[in-house]
Formats: sequence, structure tokens, C-alpha cells
Amino acid sequence: MLERLKSSEKVVGTRRLVRAILAGEIEEAYVAQDADLFIVRQVRDACNRMGVRMVEAESMKALGEACGVEVRTASAGIRK
Repeated sequence: MLERLKSSEKVVGTRRLVRAILAGEIEEAYVAQDADLFIVRQVRDACNRMGVRMVEAESMKALGEACGVEVRTASAGIRK
């Protein structure tokens, strides 16, 4: 599931992701299942508003690793 994220141009982090979704720059968004509900809600609302597919990742750790960062990541997205 996260393989596509590893090899694509991406946006990492909730603030940057929500801005990019609302700007129409994101093809697919990822949210970790163990992310804070406030973050999940922000990303879900932006995705619903812009018609972007949202995928749940197993954990913040797995999402961070897929993004190539050394910290846990709550959300990320693939640019169009």
C-alpha cells in the first residue's frame, strides 16, 4: 500500500498536506491509523471537499518510513 508513496513526489505533514489538498495538488492522501483524531478530521474534511482519495496507513511509524523521514508521520500525500 505504501510502496507508491516511497517512489512518488510527496507532501509530508498535516499543515502542508491540507494546504496542498485544498490547492488541488494532491492525488492521494495517507493518514496513519494511530494519528490524533483532530488530524484525521482535518485531512478527511479536505479530501471530501476536493474529491481526493484518502488511504489509512498502518501506523505513524510506517508512514514516516515510507516517506523517508526519521520521525513518525501522521499524514502525507502524493502530488499530481
